[in-house]
Amino acid sequence: MIAGAHALAAREAGASVVAVASRTEQSRSKLAGDLGAHAVDYARLPAGADIVVVATPPAQHFDHACHALERGAAVLLEKPLVLTLNEADRLVDLAHRHGDRLLYAENLAYAPIIHSLIARVARIVADGSPVDHLQLRTIQSMPTWGNFTSPEWGGGALYDLGIHPVAVAVLIGRAARAGEVVAVEARLRGDATDTHAEVTLVFESGLRGSVISSWEGGEVPSWDIEVSSANHVVRAELLPSLSLEHNGDPIALPRPTAAVPMIENFGYTGQMRAFIDDLENRRTPFMDAAFGRWMMEIVCACYVSAAHDGSSTPVPSGCDRTRTPLQLWKTS
Repeated sequence: MIAGAHALAAREAGASVVAVASRTEQSRSKLAGDLGAHAVDYARLPAGADIVVVATPPAQHFDHACHALERGAAVLLEKPLVLTLNEADRLVDLAHRHGDRLLYAENLAYAPIIHSLIARVARIVADGSPVDHLQLRTIQSMPTWGNFTSPEWGGGALYDLGIHPVAVAVLIGRAARAGEVVAVEARLRGDATDTHAEVTLVFESGLRGSVISSWEGGEVPSWDIEVSSANHVVRAELLPSLSLEHNGDPIALPRPTAAVPMIENFGYTGQMRAFIDDLENRRTPFMDAAFGRWMMEIVCACYVSAAHDGSSTPVPSGCDRTRTPLQLWKTS
């Protein structure tokens, strides 16, 4: 599904998909046929392409990203960045040695509604009204595809779904002049992996942000954000419908022009266009490998905290960097 989203975004950005690789002959042949591309083995990538989109399971992210970078391609790497912090360290170093031509695919960082929300928060703070409340929620039912609940995935609802609101919270914190996340408190539940996570992010300023991420929701997903100060409340809803308001008044959002509005509304098109522009102008992407590693630092600290009954845990946590997030929780 995500590979298809990136393929649509590439077309909207004026790029052509030339090759598709996947774990099975059936899956790569189908997607390649839908896109008018060649079906190839992973080893043949980049197969003449300038950019390789890595949308495989997290356990393959490091190897597939390294393979493409070492063969001269730029890489758009799906979240979560990699499986362990050790892999994140090595990938940040490799990406830097290859010209920082890797984009960490946090698509919401490129979504028009998130841009509008962050700009509104920045103006509120600049006018002398500091943010004192921050809450983000991504609550939905369990995905019907992928092996999200297997230990091999590396983590559950927080690692895979919750990494979105954590990233947006970090961006809001920066816009609100709250500084970086310095500590976390997290409680997780689930059997094989976590299916529900409740996290408190503690920023340098003392602001405490709440992130709830869950696969225990109903059929209708609920993704929303609320940021407030003494005199202002900014609220965004991403799912089930898209809306933004300030003190109860709706804020107009750009009308999508893409054939599939979700591709534009959720930042996939903007992300691809920005990456192409970054490459043409030899700029390090806004969402780079180092940002992806920082998200891993925060998430791994959350799993360490959950292993100790939600106790306050610093970021970075000083954890074993060779362990997956799930291992930090279940085997600490």
